[in-house]
Amino acid sequence: QVQIVESGGGLVQPGGSLRLSCTASGSTSNIYAMGWYRQAPGKQRELVATIDNDGSTTYADSVKGRSTISRDNTKNTVFLQMNSLKPEDTSVYYCNAHSRWVTGVTTVYWGQGTQVTVSS
Repeated sequence: QVQIVESGGGLVQPGGSLRLSCTASGSTSNIYAMGWYRQAPGKQRELVATIDNDGSTTYADSVKGRSTISRDNTKNTVFLQMNSLKPEDTSVYYCNAHSRWVTGVTTVYWGQGTQVTVSS
């Protein structure tokens, strides 16, 4: 089992920055990728950014160029640095972790989310 805990959300003015943190615990040795998603009221959950164990990253077009996902492997932690924040970035941000077992089965674990509000 893997437990995911996000932190770092809060209220920020447009143009401001936040760094979200996501820490995985438990059976972390089988994690091969982690990612950030967000879900605003009335909207579907959408991809923000992902990073896998070889450092490859992906970004949603909406955040590309102003967000950076990174990792600290020693702490099983990933970060999402968000700059130039816009009101439309307001959402609950969720972190997930993808695990692959020796059987080939994969499992996705989700955190509880952290609220990001961008408002003047």
